[in-house]
Amino acid sequence: MQDSYDYIVVGGGTAGCALANRLSADPGVSVLLLEAGRRDNYAWVHIPVGYLFCIGNPRTDWCFQTEAEAGLNGRALAYPRGKVLGGCSSINGMIYMRGQARDYDMWRQMGCAGWGWDDVLPLFKRSEDYFAGADEMHGVGGEWRVEPPRLRWDILDAFRAAAEEAGIPPIEDFNRGDNEGSSYFKVNQRRGVRWNTVKAFLKPARHRPNLEVVTSAHVRRLAIEDLAVRGVEFETGGEVRTVSCRREAILCAGAIGSPHVLELSGIGRGEVLGAAGIPLVAERRDVGENLQDHLQLRCAYKVSGIRTLNERASSLLGKASIALEYALTRSGPMSMAPSQLGVFTKSDPSFETANLQYHVQPLSLDKFGEGVHTFPAFTASVCNLRPESRGSVHAGAPDHRVQPAIRPNYLSAEADRRVAADAIRLTRRIVSQAALRPYHPEEFKPGPAFQSEEDLVAAAGEIGTTIFHPAGTCRMGADEGSVVDPELRVRGLRNLRVADASVMPAIVSGNTNSPTLMIAEKAADLIRQSWR
Repeated sequence: MQDSYDYIVVGGGTAGCALANRLSADPGVSVLLLEAGRRDNYAWVHIPVGYLFCIGNPRTDWCFQTEAEAGLNGRALAYPRGKVLGGCSSINGMIYMRGQARDYDMWRQMGCAGWGWDDVLPLFKRSEDYFAGADEMHGVGGEWRVEPPRLRWDILDAFRAAAEEAGIPPIEDFNRGDNEGSSYFKVNQRRGVRWNTVKAFLKPARHRPNLEVVTSAHVRRLAIEDLAVRGVEFETGGEVRTVSCRREAILCAGAIGSPHVLELSGIGRGEVLGAAGIPLVAERRDVGENLQDHLQLRCAYKVSGIRTLNERASSLLGKASIALEYALTRSGPMSMAPSQLGVFTKSDPSFETANLQYHVQPLSLDKFGEGVHTFPAFTASVCNLRPESRGSVHAGAPDHRVQPAIRPNYLSAEADRRVAADAIRLTRRIVSQAALRPYHPEEFKPGPAFQSEEDLVAAAGEIGTTIFHPAGTCRMGADEGSVVDPELRVRGLRNLRVADASVMPAIVSGNTNSPTLMIAEKAADLIRQSWR
């Protein structure tokens, strides 16, 4: 390892791998990529169903916990974040989703010039390798492989038909700007194997002599002099090192890690840092604020007369047949993303675009990491795409090894409680349609006893859990109170940017992994332009 590099990228996750690729494409600069986790040479990273064994596993997951949440009836949640090369792209649900054109046009209207839908669509297409070929909305030949799922389930077809009977039309593609309707999710896989950003972006660049990748490197703080970042201090192999950056440091540590690194470096709210025992270097009051996440309400139904994954995965013979199918054909349940069928719709006709997303699964379980139930069932998980509730992530100690306090504040906004109740009612209306009637669906989560508005809000607090989409904690904006400006530069400091989901001023209307990749593409363009 050298003593200095032109660029230091903190975090080898979705954004970090892509940014390291793009910056090191210039042979005239040197790039150091620091990742706290280990390499992605763990078998369950690559087998799609392996997310069950990666989430909650300290080999691949930070294993964060939220604080007790009042909106969730006092429950604290496990809060998975990838701690492995590839980050969340190595442990997530592999769903390729951009969100809605409206999301990015709203960013532009908030003052984030250059971030409207027409601006970001070429960035999505640049990195894309779409199975069906190129058109005005999709690209081919890029690094980010997108394919259709490799299996189907009758119970999901029946749910899709029921959704159509309830007024939600089937569509082919969620990624054309308006995702309202039902379809099967496209996934980041190649022939039944997870396609993470290590395979897509890092491996093709690893031969470059100007790119250094260091794993098991825990960043302690940024080295700052005269409000300019001069380097990064990190711990690896029991040794503390400081490496200088000649141009910039770029934080790609995610919506939890990036604000934590800023606060450990003395950048944040004075009272928060003072309580944590961290000297204030630069007052940036929005660091760690504006946390947004999609709260999924996991409504579950027993069925009969139709096959689900529960029965097959509950016996040794069934598990053996699943393993054999995957070994021979790279298909079947082991090739499954956590959710296969998606539905986007409105909880109320007054919404301009779809504000609900369903992840429908041919299985049921108490929580991820545990076994499926033994009886046939399906889960219709529904989330509010544009929550008004806002939470925070803040350091509680100067030690980088101490987890920051994560407070999502789910259901703290009245509008979110109303949407949650409406979402459960809509789920019941879909399930009551004729297409599902032959299978006698019987609701067991939350259960038919919950009927009133007050009851349904309480039920949402009981069955709600994260769908793993934290965003917004280093908010981008044109106002002086924002953490980063529209060029992703941290306000009040020099030589420092943030490029990950933490910069989203408002969470996108869908899964967040590919929008994070788009942010990295945009960051690479901005960085290169500023150093020409």
